[in-house]
Amino acid sequence: YAIVAEYGSRLYKYQARLRMPKEQLELLKKESQNLENNFRQILFLIEQIDVLKALLRDMKDGMDNNHNWNTHGDPVEDLDHTEVLDEEVSNLVNYVLKKLREDQVEMADYALKSAGASIIEAGTSESYKNNKAKLYWHGIGFLNHEMPPDIILQPDVYPGKCWAFPGSQGHTLIKLATKIIPTAVTMEHISEKVSPSGNISSAPKEFSVYGITKKCEGEEIFLGQFIYNKTGTTVQTFELQHAVSEYLLCVKLNIFSNWGHPKYTCLYRFRVHGTPGKHI
Repeated sequence: YAIVAEYGSRLYKYQARLRMPKEQLELLKKESQNLENNFRQILFLIEQIDVLKALLRDMKDGMDNNHNWNTHGDPVEDLDHTEVLDEEVSNLVNYVLKKLREDQVEMADYALKSAGASIIEAGTSESYKNNKAKLYWHGIGFLNHEMPPDIILQPDVYPGKCWAFPGSQGHTLIKLATKIIPTAVTMEHISEKVSPSGNISSAPKEFSVYGITKKCEGEEIFLGQFIYNKTGTTVQTFELQHAVSEYLLCVKLNIFSNWGHPKYTCLYRFRVHGTPGKHI
């Protein structure tokens, strides 16, 4: 938070200088982008700290409960008790790491940003504007930490880290990492158990997928229409209903409805699976 305050002070001074040469304006724009990126990283670290604190509390409670049971049951030597706890903690850590590393879908994601996929903003809905997602300094809003659309192409999924668009209908155009013959898509949302509001009414419901020919500017090819079930698993994969024979570089996602939220729809992650060309 001290870092955020420092950045806010610096940015406030920049904004006070309204008349600047073009070179200085470009520098200000670049600095503002760097500040936003740094602030997103700070928010991510805060979230990770909270997760670690919760995990440590659970581990401590488990240790206390195990110790109380032993003191009222059969006597156990302190050394043996410590070894048991060490083994339990080790097993817990290994289990958590396994859950974090495993991929439930087990199919390549060609809409993964780190692999080269990207969002084409010209074919994507406007993001939801939320003043609560903006920081203010001396009454001037200077940092907007709303998530950009390409957040749906990244694997980190936790509450709040989603792309939101106004209302229940929206769309996005995705340029894949490479040309593929698409065969399936996967949509992911958080569960109600971890949602701060206790519900996931902002989750997408009905949606359709199209393939785009000719470098994302050609004909739209219907691939399928589906429903994301909010009572199902958080990660849901859908086999495409219409097969295509040509390799496609772009996919369009149309969302027609959500599960009841009146203001916005939140999309956490969207994946595209398929068969790449032989030259890949």
